[in-house]
Amino acid sequence: MRVDTGHLAPRITQPFMNTWNRIPRAALWLIALASAASLPLAAAVDLSRETPVPANQQVPIVDFFRPPILWEPQLNLAGTQIGAILNTAEDHTELIVYDMQTQKFDRIGGHGQDDIATFVWLDSSRLMYSVRRKAAGGLQGWIAADVGSLNLAYPVIQFVGSYLIAVPPGDRLHPVVHLSANSLNSGKYGEVAVIGTDRFRGQIVELAGDLPNDVRDVIYENNVRHIVRRYPALKTDTDCDYSYLTDRDGKLAFGFKNQDGHLSLHQLVGDTWQQCPEDLEEFEVFGTGDNPGEIVVLGDRKDGKPRPLEVMEASSGKVLDTLWQDPVYEFDGWLYRDPKSNRILGVMGNRSAPFSKWFDEGYANLQKNLDKMFPGQVVRIIGTDETGKVVLFSSFSDRQPVIYHWANIEKHTAGMFKNTHPWIDPQRMQPMGVIKYKNRDGRQFDAYVTMPKGATKQNPPPLVVLPPYEWGGRQTWGYNGEAQFLASRGYAVLQPNIREALGFRWAYPKESEWAFRQMHDDVTDATRTMVASGLVDRNRVAIAGFGFGGYLALCGVAFEPSLYRCAVAVSPDCVDWGKLIEDQRYFKYDGGLFFLRASLWLGDPKKDPEKFDAISPLRHAGDIRVPVLVSDGEYDLSVKISMDKDLVSTVRGKGIAAESLKFLNEGSGVRFLDHRVELFEHVEAFLAKNLGTWTP
Repeated sequence: MRVDTGHLAPRITQPFMNTWNRIPRAALWLIALASAASLPLAAAVDLSRETPVPANQQVPIVDFFRPPILWEPQLNLAGTQIGAILNTAEDHTELIVYDMQTQKFDRIGGHGQDDIATFVWLDSSRLMYSVRRKAAGGLQGWIAADVGSLNLAYPVIQFVGSYLIAVPPGDRLHPVVHLSANSLNSGKYGEVAVIGTDRFRGQIVELAGDLPNDVRDVIYENNVRHIVRRYPALKTDTDCDYSYLTDRDGKLAFGFKNQDGHLSLHQLVGDTWQQCPEDLEEFEVFGTGDNPGEIVVLGDRKDGKPRPLEVMEASSGKVLDTLWQDPVYEFDGWLYRDPKSNRILGVMGNRSAPFSKWFDEGYANLQKNLDKMFPGQVVRIIGTDETGKVVLFSSFSDRQPVIYHWANIEKHTAGMFKNTHPWIDPQRMQPMGVIKYKNRDGRQFDAYVTMPKGATKQNPPPLVVLPPYEWGGRQTWGYNGEAQFLASRGYAVLQPNIREALGFRWAYPKESEWAFRQMHDDVTDATRTMVASGLVDRNRVAIAGFGFGGYLALCGVAFEPSLYRCAVAVSPDCVDWGKLIEDQRYFKYDGGLFFLRASLWLGDPKKDPEKFDAISPLRHAGDIRVPVLVSDGEYDLSVKISMDKDLVSTVRGKGIAAESLKFLNEGSGVRFLDHRVELFEHVEAFLAKNLGTWTP
């Protein structure tokens, strides 16, 4: 499809905002709070405020960590309506549908502790959304609804873990869904099914658990009429299927098998699954190509250059085309497909800053016009109608959170759909810069720096280092609530990328993705580079992180005891990898693929104790000389919580201050807003106590 961009006139209209401002917000808050009365923050903070606090007041903690008003907006194929997930109150979500012509909206919410998790347009008048239960955490099912009568929504999948794979462009009312293995009411193996979304088709989908096959067949045939087709199961000897891909037409084409942490790619040929030759330890698959049998991959490491994004014939491993290659960065984003034909039109990802690359001339011209409308910001096209005349897009910067907009190219009109964080004043936020640092191997990486207002070399502020949150996570340019919060409190913030981050992996062999001690060294090298710049106070440096970043934060104070003054670790992934791997032998199915992969690549702690000693801060807790703050969730892995307690106890035993926080109803991380605010209240006090105050 070609997009005729025409000429976007600068005339801006704001129909949605006028309608939005007429919503009885107080009523929405009261309804949602009635079902979440146990959350204390809601009564203390006015979450209905959608304006920044006065300039003479400090921006409160809650403003940096409130969830966006809405997210995941999607335009229907007709270009007449926009759906989105709406936050109606603290930690409660609903689905809204906005009619762009009538300027009216419809909405539907979950019941009790159920939230709307995500949704997809099936066609221009019907959508399907998933429900998540707070207590359980996982998806509870999928529900279909027709525009104009969301209150008459009807379930099509219920009581089984399920994930949407695709909506076939030629048969949009019959989506392809993955019914997960080992979830509530499902058996050992997962299943891929085509489901019907008609209201009166029959009974809802309820899998029958581990019942005998003949009983399950009777249940399937007689009670589950929403399943239109079941694809052959992708089975393994000891584990289960992992994920799936459909081809451009929405037909099941590929499946990923997880066998004790090893992933393999399989192609569905007729009714038979055939293993493909690609080694998924070397290849990363991003999707399917435009033609049958094609996959889009990052190829194997060679020539000492970033791997190109290629189209490959899956059955033979033959490279057919190169979509994108950068001299510095590997691809770490996603494919953009035509909303009607599903053809690949471009890619979006990150270099030192986010970028979009279009293979379609019409979209390339559209991107240029939109960029001109928002100078200094990143503009990303989210979707268009099937004619390409109506476009939904976002804009953001390092100081401006995401704002969603629409434009009608044919009518030369455009307007704002919604500012996701209207309580944030961009003028009070601080710019984010990027520096290049070299690690001790001589490799160059990006690191992002946010300085507090008024900082100079003559009056350098203290520094807080934030390692990547996730293993494989990529730090990039844009608005970051944690960085802005810390900068508002007088701290410089450094966010380094390291060797295992997406975009940089080409520089090292595969095994370096699990070289945890070397990743710690990268963070150390970035910190020392920043300290050497003279922009920060070298005697007042802290390190803080979530998840894998929390692990790296504890590595920092354990292995570099003279570099940091204190550390904060929120749900650290692990502080003793040897102990975790030994325990994982008894509950390996509960830890997820990451821990299976860690066990696979890190090796046997009994055979290589020195290696595990070098990557486990718990074993060096006696060397920690500075205060630490460690936080865990009630439902995190018990072995991880136990090890965190041991580390805190050891530090305390040395006469050093060590704080431990535990949040109820949380898993790994801090999900609920009241908990996030409480956490950062502790972090603010902890940093002030250990780094001191700074004034410009």
